[in-house]
Amino acid sequence: MQIAIPAERLAGEHRVAATPETVKKLVALGHLVALEQGAGSAAALPDDTYRAAGATVVAERSDLLAQADIVLTVRPLDESSVAELKQGALLIGQLAPYQNDTFPALAAKQISAFALELLPRTTRAQSMDVLSSQNNIAGYRAVLLATQYYPRFMPMLMTAAGTVKPARVLILGVGVAGLQAIATAKRLGAVVEAFDVRPSTKEQVESLGAKFVEVPMTDEEKAANDGVYAKEMSEDYQRRQAELVAKHAKAADIIITTALIPGKAAPLLLATEVVMAMKPGTVIIDLAAEAGGNCALTQPGEVVRLENGVTVVGQTNLPGLLAADASNLYAKNLLTFLMLMLNQQGVQIDLEDELLTATLVTHEGQVRFPPARAGV
Repeated sequence: MQIAIPAERLAGEHRVAATPETVKKLVALGHLVALEQGAGSAAALPDDTYRAAGATVVAERSDLLAQADIVLTVRPLDESSVAELKQGALLIGQLAPYQNDTFPALAAKQISAFALELLPRTTRAQSMDVLSSQNNIAGYRAVLLATQYYPRFMPMLMTAAGTVKPARVLILGVGVAGLQAIATAKRLGAVVEAFDVRPSTKEQVESLGAKFVEVPMTDEEKAANDGVYAKEMSEDYQRRQAELVAKHAKAADIIITTALIPGKAAPLLLATEVVMAMKPGTVIIDLAAEAGGNCALTQPGEVVRLENGVTVVGQTNLPGLLAADASNLYAKNLLTFLMLMLNQQGVQIDLEDELLTATLVTHEGQVRFPPARAGV
């Protein structure tokens, strides 16, 4: 099989979908791997490292895509790239299924496209879970980004000139990113609190040495939000949540928000009036910026300095800031997923495999992902 690795075209996206390590494994299986010139440069992976692993470096993107049986990508391909794909090829990557409008075009070209954001959160899928691997990086980088704008120390320091109090950090949303943010902030010496609508996260938060901010819940509310993903709550719960979050947010020095609901706009956790009542010097890192933001004053891709001295950071791609390690983990995720289908004879898509069927968004000329299909 001819496997292609195109360069990412989204501004600020420095990751790449394969590394020399994963290329070497594919070549060892007898497959041909081609890389678009410069695709790994921003991730500290020059073309020569891919050549040494057995890949061919191609200057023309159109030639690369037209000849590929399998295309691995970090972000969705744009319309012009989709038009250049080989009929019947496989496309694997983060395809933004809830926002992607190229699915009909992919189906028309008989492309079998896999959106890895849709992987079930099961034990078997852990080694392929791109959301976990990349969100782990985002949580770590969020804390370091906060220190860039926070005008004080993170840890408590006792010096001859006096004592410096530790920073108070509030994490809103305790998924993979939130847990890593807690661990990183604790390592830097901060006092950490965390909130999540899922009661099951309390034990995880406390195991990392942070305090869990808990909104009293009814039995029905607990049952509705005790899974892997947070879900939308009742208006009454949202009111209670807002009051408690506002109280803790006003006392915090750094706030990192990570709350996302798949397929929907990010929930609003920090209203304008709450932000305007915060202390001067407070920093908000909004990891949900790309989905609209958890903070009412977030501007995606922008750093907003408010008149009250609060800084709101809407960085939309934190894993891309650590492109070398992010690419390494992401490429391994993709390789493991690809091996579900790839053998020395070619590709076989087992529609009985729940990991394949859950992520398969276009196949045999059909759009399989329901929200996209409704718009065809």
